[in-house]
Amino acid sequence: MKSLLLSFVLSFVVFCSAYAQSPVVNVSGEITANTTWTNSNVYFMQGFVYVKNNATLTIEPGTIIKGDKGTKAALIITRGAKIIADGTPQLPIVFTSNQPAGERTYGDWGGLIICGKAPVNKPGSQGEIEGGVNNAAGDAFYGGTDANDNSGVLRYVRIEFPGIAFTDNNEINGLTCGGVGAGTTIEHVQVSYSGDDSFEFFGGTVNAKYLIAYRGWDDDFDTDFGYSGKIQFAVSLRDPEIADQSGSNGFESDNDGSGTYNAPFTQPIFSNVTVVGPVTDAANTINSNYKRGAHIRRNSRCSIYNSVIMGYPTGLLLDGAASQTAASGDTLQIRNTTFVTTDPTKTLTVETGGTYNVASWYNTANYGNQTANTIASQLLSNPQNLDFPDFRPLTGSPLLSGADFTNSRLDANFFQNTTYRGAFGSTDWTAGWANWDAQNAVYNTNTAVSNLSINNNSIQLSPNPSVGSTTLSYQVNNNSTLNIYVTDLSGKVIKTLFSGTVQKGTQTLNIDTQDLATGMYLVQISNSTGTTTTKLMVK
Repeated sequence: MKSLLLSFVLSFVVFCSAYAQSPVVNVSGEITANTTWTNSNVYFMQGFVYVKNNATLTIEPGTIIKGDKGTKAALIITRGAKIIADGTPQLPIVFTSNQPAGERTYGDWGGLIICGKAPVNKPGSQGEIEGGVNNAAGDAFYGGTDANDNSGVLRYVRIEFPGIAFTDNNEINGLTCGGVGAGTTIEHVQVSYSGDDSFEFFGGTVNAKYLIAYRGWDDDFDTDFGYSGKIQFAVSLRDPEIADQSGSNGFESDNDGSGTYNAPFTQPIFSNVTVVGPVTDAANTINSNYKRGAHIRRNSRCSIYNSVIMGYPTGLLLDGAASQTAASGDTLQIRNTTFVTTDPTKTLTVETGGTYNVASWYNTANYGNQTANTIASQLLSNPQNLDFPDFRPLTGSPLLSGADFTNSRLDANFFQNTTYRGAFGSTDWTAGWANWDAQNAVYNTNTAVSNLSINNNSIQLSPNPSVGSTTLSYQVNNNSTLNIYVTDLSGKVIKTLFSGTVQKGTQTLNIDTQDLATGMYLVQISNSTGTTTTKLMVK
């Protein structure tokens, strides 16, 4: 009896420890000394929180940070300060709303703002962040002369329900980068349900890879004021019902608000981007404020390579004589890219009354561009599923080939050479760390992956070590849509084992390991709310 009672008490303690809420740490005002936020706490930001005085804010993997709705909280990294938010696929760092699950919405809090010292084309080489950021002590200034300025690391980070439009042209975005330099690392960042742009780059030179803009309100990727960084592997997906009164686009790019010839010019280089708009092949009803897959205007020299842009009322709007001249002069380039619109007359356009022959330029023989009239023709797995999208090309997809990296702008030191156009080949790099159901995720415990409906104790690999093959068995608590992968120890996906729906109960899956080199791997099981892993040894 004593043994049974002791067993019950220990089980109860373990249960309570596993599901107890983490301590909440309130944060407001200024951070002026090096500070670490640990994943044993949940951090609750109130109002504008400034990291300044050259301080570094370090955030541990798996940490949850919530923004207060009432005070429109935002985190601002000022010039000279740093943020080191270096998550992992298994333990992403999550910035999210403080509202309960099911009650969250666009613009619940302000978002993440990073100000750096890299060049911008604002007068005096200095800009001022929009959105009501206090500038009494220069906290809103960005820009400078150091192209390699380092503002820290954002890696495996989710930013959910941010973005506030105070007034027209006075907004905080999901992730705002002002004059951020190329010494900064931005990789694997998802912005979901932003109340303004998902990503905006005000000048600067920072490069980025693996970006997700999910169900934003205004533009997905906005570049201006001399931004000249490189971005590869980015995807966006839009809700047909939600768009901004200013006109929502996939890409929006200006040199500046007046289209001046101020240098440095806005000339970002995008490669391997998949932009998925709200229009389906069925000509569904969408918000009338949706506009273009790419709107390049006001003397921008934005260039796009090896990408696919689909599902917008208009594909490309090359707007204004200055950007059109840049296109003819080959400083603005679109190469090996596919635009898909259901109305062929709106695939490639210029401003009303314009006479520039954008189609002739776009279809130049050696540019490798294509157009199509149906999304289905591109043979993507499930690109417009808002609940669990899959952007990977199916067998026979025209996007599996046609990429080209011989252009000297596609620097081999940054750009990964692919054969496919768009953000995905056979590997789904969103798996495990991204979340397609942020509205219902429960964020009360000390890791961002506590919501997966898998009985961890049930996961087994037999035999393990594996020689040629092994069998994975696991127990699912509820009917679930799952992805199962083999990854290396850093979390990089080596092979996809399963992607689909499974029923509640015990499941088994045979894993062929003959093509894996001897060593240690992880088997990763994930759904939209979390990930669990187990080790696999291959002999």
